[in-house]
Amino acid sequence: MAETTYPQPVQLLTGVILGDMDILGPVEQELERRLSAIEAKSPAYPFEATTYYGEEMGDGLKRILYAFKDLVSPETIVEIKLATNEIECEFATDGKRRINIDPGYMDFHKLVLASAKFLGQKIYLGKGIYADPTLYYDKGWKPYKWGFPDFRSGRYNEFLTRVRGVYKEKIRSIG
Repeated sequence: MAETTYPQPVQLLTGVILGDMDILGPVEQELERRLSAIEAKSPAYPFEATTYYGEEMGDGLKRILYAFKDLVSPETIVEIKLATNEIECEFATDGKRRINIDPGYMDFHKLVLASAKFLGQKIYLGKGIYADPTLYYDKGWKPYKWGFPDFRSGRYNEFLTRVRGVYKEKIRSIG
């Protein structure tokens, strides 16, 4: 009989897309309340890779990546995505989102984002949530051809590499 193996804990991350920087503080507080303390925050990168969110959220959008202090079990990404969807609704105005939150996780080999939208490469996890393998690590971050254009561009690689280094230390400390 095959032995079941369980994965190591993973590093929780989120990407937040928004235009109204005045709500950033309250959004960060809500993320910390629901997820964990924010351990690392990227710069606010211009989000120009697509106009998908423009009609709903306006122009001048930015994406900020966050890494959280507490490691999580990978299967919790379903509940985390449902929680971030609720946060998006809490900050909506007149039925329009003001923020988009893409939670995901990192292990030594990959970055996986959670999504509520189906596409061919995505793996169904349950409760309407899919895993979207976005980047893999092979002597540096490499994109999958289907990945989001801004992740494929490499603009987040430096931040993700720093987070990966901290993650490696966390895993070593838990033995």
